[in-house]
Amino acid sequence: MNALRKIDGRVLALLLPVLWLAALGSAAGAIYVKHRSRELFVELEKKNAERDRLEIEWGQLQLEQSAWSTHAFVENLAATNLHMHIPPPAQIEVVAP
Repeated sequence: MNALRKIDGRVLALLLPVLWLAALGSAAGAIYVKHRSRELFVELEKKNAERDRLEIEWGQLQLEQSAWSTHAFVENLAATNLHMHIPPPAQIEVVAP
């Protein structure tokens, strides 16, 4: 019985530091994971803000494109830059096939 207690004491003396190191490593791992998850969350929020900014810019570009393609804008450019004009109805001839 006395020999069994000596073996248990030796195992306990070896096992206690191992368990202590495992608990310390687990705590350090949990701290690292929490820190990394916060970093990734901040990065995700930055990406979401960039996405929102780009969506606004895309909408503005679509509005600009639609404004550039209106008939009034094209006619105005043709008249001012190319000195073109719409002929009066008397000068228009319709050619039928």
